[in-house]
Amino acid sequence: MEEREEEREVERQLERLLSGQGSEVTAVDVGSDQGRPVALRKTVTYIVCGVIFNDKDEVLMVQEAKQECYKQWYLPAGRMEVGESIEEALRREVKEEAGFDCQPITLLLVQEQGPQWIRFIFLAEVTGGSIKCVCDADQESLQACWWDRASPLPLRGRDILRLIDSGLKYRQLPWHPACLPLDLSCRHVVQRLVLVFTNAQDHIWVLLVQDPAPHLPSAVAVKTHAVTWAANQVVQEAMPSSYYEHDVNTLGVFSLQHGGRQPGKTDGVCFNTLVALVPDRVRRGEDGRRLDRVESGPPPPVENPRYRWYRVQNQTIREKLLERTKNTSILPIHSLY
Repeated sequence: MEEREEEREVERQLERLLSGQGSEVTAVDVGSDQGRPVALRKTVTYIVCGVIFNDKDEVLMVQEAKQECYKQWYLPAGRMEVGESIEEALRREVKEEAGFDCQPITLLLVQEQGPQWIRFIFLAEVTGGSIKCVCDADQESLQACWWDRASPLPLRGRDILRLIDSGLKYRQLPWHPACLPLDLSCRHVVQRLVLVFTNAQDHIWVLLVQDPAPHLPSAVAVKTHAVTWAANQVVQEAMPSSYYEHDVNTLGVFSLQHGGRQPGKTDGVCFNTLVALVPDRVRRGEDGRRLDRVESGPPPPVENPRYRWYRVQNQTIREKLLERTKNTSILPIHSLY
């Protein structure tokens, strides 16, 4: 009876994340000794960026006032201020740089260079205000315009072309559910894992931490690595002998959590991520010869008693996990390392 209740609780955890929800980070399982909580503008920098279109599919652009990129054009973007939420930062930046009030629709992409630099790219829509003209020029920007993407425009960086393209494609055919930051606090930059192993018969297992009750593992992001390296830390701890025979692939983000109302204490972000543990495509024996790999077996054995595999029996959860895993219909997170 107790075991079945534990299974139900695991299913509830999975259902919450699959539906875009989250839960408070009260403790982390790996890396809790990584040091003091992160502090915005001191140990971490968060950037917000808005991709906004009008009814002609023209994209909102701003002309830079900063000396190093003076008169060049870019998407409205900037650093989060201490005490802001991620959405509040987006609204402020768009208002200051472009003159418009806006409403975020969804996150399009998260980019990171380790836990010390993370950029949140939103698809958003105008809800009020008026476009910033040359007469309104200030230190935030010189002016704003709607760009048809064909007329010549000196860009500050071509990286935004991909973001604009992603925004257009999402407007035409959304490939993941709308995802906006959840107002839940966190002390560090954390990756909470739905770490799955799938075999050829589409049986699917999820890795759990057993103590104090079975739950999805979480790990603090290491300062010298990509944010998603936290998943590798968990696999190394749970099954060290199998680690080098598998790829640890963070496929994307179900949801992310941030609540920065206590500066220096709650400036962290928790990424609730889908991670696939995939056998190396090429495996060789001691003599260097290629070995056949059995694709229909169970996941690699867990060696650390803190962890165990849970085979997903709930048909609805199983199908949703398989669909997200195979089609990657989930918010992408990209490392710029």
